[in-house]
Amino acid sequence: MRVQKHLYAEGPEVCQHIIVHPPGGIAGGDRLDISVNVGADAWAQLTSPGAAKWYRAASPAFQQLELHVQPGATLEWLPQETIVFSNAQAELSTSIELHGDARLCYWDVVALGRPASGERFEHGHFQSHLDIRRDGTLLWHERQRIIGDDGLLDSPIGLDGKTVFATLLLTGDVSSDLLEDCRSLSMPKPVRGNLTQLPGFPGMPGLIVARCLADEALHARAWLIEIWKRLRPALLGREAVTPRIWNT
Repeated sequence: MRVQKHLYAEGPEVCQHIIVHPPGGIAGGDRLDISVNVGADAWAQLTSPGAAKWYRAASPAFQQLELHVQPGATLEWLPQETIVFSNAQAELSTSIELHGDARLCYWDVVALGRPASGERFEHGHFQSHLDIRRDGTLLWHERQRIIGDDGLLDSPIGLDGKTVFATLLLTGDVSSDLLEDCRSLSMPKPVRGNLTQLPGFPGMPGLIVARCLADEALHARAWLIEIWKRLRPALLGREAVTPRIWNT
């Protein structure tokens, strides 16, 4: 993993990092360890130039992501989608540690199979663990494991036939009017999405959770971007500026 560029499209206060994985994809037996530490009062926005690809494999491949955000700091983790090929064995673990009044905007977009190429996610598995803590207190704990051709892929209590699912998590609290504005968002392509605000522990901000299902990663990401554009000014105090790399 490499940091390709440091950009300051929003001025000196926000440093945008473009991170790349030179091999272009992750195969069986690979292990990718990523560790990020955002120093006190800094603002880091991390994104990627393209999709992360997990290839078909005879053995598991692993990614471990550790994010540390120090007091007064802000981290925006905004990578492009993860594509999980049929027969891949992808196992991801993410741990996020927030310290003091650190702020977080984190999203994740996962596409199962490659429908445009006629490939359904019929074999293999996708496994993901996500923990978010603030000063040692657990704020969010999530575990999921999706098996190729599992009934939940088509079940209405699962993915309901959609091949892409996405999550956006932001720390902070917003008005009910802003939440309703986000919920009423109209998109040109079919995306099923909703969001909710979870209360924080005493003395801690809450957590906003947005999720969606879509037929294409492009549609899911477009929905996340619109939600991000609406929530960023309220939660982080800055208008959203779309990274240029997303348009290349």
